[in-house]
Amino acid sequence: MTAPATQVELTRENAEIISATLPLVGAHIDRITTCFYQRLFDAHPELLRNLFNRGNQAQGAQQRALAASIATFAAHLADPDLPHPADLLSRIGHRHASLGVTADQYPIVQEHLFAAIVEVLGSDTVTADVAAAWDQVYWIIADTLIALERDLYADAGVDTGDVYRRARVLARTDDPSGAVLITVAGRGETQPGQYVSVGVTLPDGARQLRQYSLVNAPQGNLTFAVKPSGEVSDWIAAHVHVGDLLDVTVPFGDLPLPPPDAPVALVSAGIGVTPMISLLEHLAAAGTQSRVHVLHADRSDVTHPLRERQRELVDRLPAATLELWYQDSQSDRPGVHAGLMSLDEVSLSPDTHIYLCGSDGFVRAVRDQVTRLGVAAAQVHCELFSPNDWLLG
Repeated sequence: MTAPATQVELTRENAEIISATLPLVGAHIDRITTCFYQRLFDAHPELLRNLFNRGNQAQGAQQRALAASIATFAAHLADPDLPHPADLLSRIGHRHASLGVTADQYPIVQEHLFAAIVEVLGSDTVTADVAAAWDQVYWIIADTLIALERDLYADAGVDTGDVYRRARVLARTDDPSGAVLITVAGRGETQPGQYVSVGVTLPDGARQLRQYSLVNAPQGNLTFAVKPSGEVSDWIAAHVHVGDLLDVTVPFGDLPLPPPDAPVALVSAGIGVTPMISLLEHLAAAGTQSRVHVLHADRSDVTHPLRERQRELVDRLPAATLELWYQDSQSDRPGVHAGLMSLDEVSLSPDTHIYLCGSDGFVRAVRDQVTRLGVAAAQVHCELFSPNDWLLG
């Protein structure tokens, strides 16, 4: 689902104020968002313990994501000729829905965000008119997200924010790469590229959340892959076994389905292979006859997650090929390259739809290569595992 186009425009006066103050706010946005989160968690420590990911907070990823999202949307509102950030808002909305975010939380964010703006820029700068202009920006963003999230909950058949279900672990598979596949009881049909949030209570009593891509076929139970890296993933890998109960959300995610007749390239690195496995399961179940390029980069064949399943699915597709890049190993095997991924070694036609997942740096590097190959931006569909979807612009 794409975020609805904004129906409310800034007043002419507010648009002028935003245009005039955006450079100043942008220059201090990192300090503003850092101050905001400090104020928010001082007032509501339960949010850091039970909703926000502590690892992303410690690394500053969440602060940068909020800062860039606000700046991007404010720039569009001040100058409607700029591209509408609908895809960015859609990704945020789906992630919010997967965390159970509700409309009543937005005023809390507004209170502490504006207090942070005043603290960093000073009350002499943030006059009543400036505050009113930025307040309108905030509520246009918030109202857009609230409407999107309301529709997502309705489409999922759940009450607003009621996304968690207690699910029993039906299977656990330890992949040779070190990743762990967890299967829980599911309901209904999923879409390729969707993910679930998993909530666990850690030894210090904090209930922390992490999102994981599904790797199962479109129907049946839910299987997600966990790479031990971070406190939630480490805990799951160490402690979760068959028969245990986990808090798992209904699936969300906005990757579009591959067009039925167009060539497709599934490009991944590391644990970014997981949504690509989901897409391969979908293509195999649909019996697609289209050209499918499967491209994956990793440290070595040992660290390559779900390597055997990826090969099995490629072999089921009549027009699919698999190309691998292993950074730390040399190989003279067909289809296996040494070093970093280079799309110059792959024949991608301009009508190819690209699906891309990996680290921030990998996604940006491959997007640059895809652009040079002449693939239109509308045909490039990205997934990031960190809260940095603003990088996709």
